[in-house]
Amino acid sequence: MVSEQTTIKAIVRTLDGKFANVEVEHGGCGRCHEEGGCGGQQLTQMFCGGQKTYRVENTIGADIGERVTIGIAAGSVSRTANFAYILPLTVTIVGAALGALFGSDLSAIIGAGIGLSIAFLYVIAHSHGKTGNLTERPHIISRS
Repeated sequence: MVSEQTTIKAIVRTLDGKFANVEVEHGGCGRCHEEGGCGGQQLTQMFCGGQKTYRVENTIGADIGERVTIGIAAGSVSRTANFAYILPLTVTIVGAALGALFGSDLSAIIGAGIGLSIAFLYVIAHSHGKTGNLTERPHIISRS
């Protein structure tokens, strides 16, 4: 197990093999204002209200209705967000700038489209290699 994790409380709602669908009691880990916090709680509250349900690995065999603690490696959420959003945005802008060197708006649009496509394919290819790494995924670490 990883010694430093971000944790959040949840309730197991359904089971699906070795996975559980859990309802998180609050949007995010609550460390928004602390060093290392990603600010995800503000984004969650801004875009949607109510309870949030996530599929996590049920490493302890928790049952439906149990309160559990979900753990994920510290910094994993912000690394994933940067990888999934910042990288494609940056590559799209670079593609548009390179396309604009050819002198027309159409070439800038084509360059942006090519850059976005390349970034999208890279993110998909790279994310498949991370799926077996338990520390990069939320998982149940204890009963609460």
